[in-house]
Formats: sequence, C-alpha cells, structure tokens
Amino acid sequence: MNEIDQLIQLLARLPGLGPRSARRAALQMVQKRESLMRPLADALHRAADSIRECSTCGNIDTQDPCKICEDPRRDETMICVVEQVGDLWALERTGSFKGRYHVLGGVLSALDGVGPEDLNIASLVDRVGPDCPVKEVILATNLTVDGQTTAHYVTERLADSGVRVSRLAHGVPVGGELDYLDDGTLSAALKSRQSLDG
Repeated sequence: MNEIDQLIQLLARLPGLGPRSARRAALQMVQKRESLMRPLADALHRAADSIRECSTCGNIDTQDPCKICEDPRRDETMICVVEQVGDLWALERTGSFKGRYHVLGGVLSALDGVGPEDLNIASLVDRVGPDCPVKEVILATNLTVDGQTTAHYVTERLADSGVRVSRLAHGVPVGGELDYLDDGTLSAALKSRQSLDG
C-alpha cells in the first residue's frame, strides 16, 4: 500500500468521512502540501505529544487539571455528568452551564461488556463525598437505552451522598446524542432539568 492509499484509509476512519470523502480530503491535502498538509501534520504531532486527560474530570486538555477544573469562576457546587468529551464540548458551546464537569468515558452496556468498573463512576462518587462543596449533580447522559441505564445506576450510587441529582429535561429527543443537537435545545434542556430524587 502506498502513502496516498494509507492516508485515505486513515482519513476514512474519522467520523463523518467515508471512503469518497476521505479521497477528496486526501487529494486536497496533497495538492496543498505546503499550506495545508505540512501544517496539519505538525499540529497533529504537537497535539499527540501535549494532549492529556484531566485527572479530576476526564476532559482532555494540554494541562492537568484542565482549564475548566482550574477556573475559579466556575461554580464548584454543580457537576454535570456526561458520557464523552464531545458531550462536554457540546454543552460548553452553549455557554449555559457555569459549573464543573465529569466525563464517564462511555455508558453501561451489557451487549458491549461495559460494566461500572469500566467507567469513571467511582471517581464521581469520590468527588461528591461528605467534605466537598458539591450540592447538585446534573446527569447529561444521552437518552438512549444505555444512557438511561447509566443515569439510573449513577443515581443509585449517589443516593447516600446528600446531593441533589437532576437530569436534563426532555427537550433532548429520545435516542438523540448531545453532540448532534443545536445550542438552543441544549440550553433549554439545561435550564429545565428535573430532580430524580422523588
């Protein structure tokens, strides 16, 4: 396999790029080697060396703890729990949430063999211990079957913590994924969240 075919195959692995789109992207890069391909390669190399996972919340950043966890202007009494970093970025894009985050790293899924020990649930429970300032945990998992199962499990794990547990309002469509929703829908869902504790 030559270098162009390898480039096309790697690009085709990216979400939203099939084989045809990958070929078009590769052709564009090859034709603009100096202005596009080399800067992109340099940026990818630097990102691979400098990006790390935040040990507090699971976000990705060039520093640990991440900029969100380090920001003293963020409301430390609220934690928004999301499945993936992309969901965190989607909520941040709205500008509606000023608290902290916690990235689970996926959802519970019996079919895929993902259990509680495979997710960042234990570290979430540690973050809402008795000596912490957290008063509310907002569950912003996707409204898929696995997302709902995960939200229910997390609610049970936090039952004895004394914090309020809420869920995004149903302005988020059932079966929908946060990263694909518009900013208005996400903002409305955050503002009209409901408590899960009775």
